[in-house]
Amino acid sequence: MSALYDQIGDGHDTTRRADPAIVRRLAAYLALAPGRRYLDVGCGTGNYTAALAALGGVWHGVDPSRQMLAAARAKAPSLAWREASAAALPFDAAVFDGVLCMLSIHHFTDLPAAFAEIGRVLRPGGRAAIFTATPEQVRRYWVNHYFPEMMARDYAQLPAIERMAPLMAENHLGLTDIAPFFITADTADFFFYSGKLRPEMYLSEDIRAGMSCFRARISDAELAAGLARLAADIADRSIDRIIAESLNDIGDYCFIAMTRAAA
Repeated sequence: MSALYDQIGDGHDTTRRADPAIVRRLAAYLALAPGRRYLDVGCGTGNYTAALAALGGVWHGVDPSRQMLAAARAKAPSLAWREASAAALPFDAAVFDGVLCMLSIHHFTDLPAAFAEIGRVLRPGGRAAIFTATPEQVRRYWVNHYFPEMMARDYAQLPAIERMAPLMAENHLGLTDIAPFFITADTADFFFYSGKLRPEMYLSEDIRAGMSCFRARISDAELAAGLARLAADIADRSIDRIIAESLNDIGDYCFIAMTRAAA
């Protein structure tokens, strides 16, 4: 992640929390076990770091935002938190059994360096898990109907699987799974597309404050116009048709799982 969150991270935990379904999937991908060491890259305020640590392992979290790390330390003072970027992890080689990137990879300013660092700090046989959205998925979001310029900026930032695959191979990271994740009405973490089935969420300033797109990638004019159209469509239930037309089978987000091979 970038230090952008020193500017927009205020109030992040008001609407953001670890979603139990996502935590369970990540725990399985990372093969959590007591005594094993795990790293959360771009940990933010540590919601998922702390939730996974409660299930097993010795956890470290890194993030370039001091504001986010301060919140993480207050939440889980027993975990190890360090200020660092994904492109320069402050750890020796082959010291972690698992690495997590939870909704952070689109903030990495140097993707090749980030993958090189993940491969470097993982032990042979260690696992890595990424939770993200692909550009193809984001183009299907019904939110494009209301905020097209913001969404174009968003999916331009998201690395496609085709871009990540050679970086994995270069760094001995074998791809083991790509699995879709579908937002439900019970999704507990209010990240960007969590309002997929609850469109009224986007009318809340407090909820939008926890979504980086609405904090950093939209003009006041587009925000006002989009919200007005959305409110009107919610009022007359036109939104139901728009949501229905956006539904698909490729998922709203995805899990990407890797295993570190021997060099």
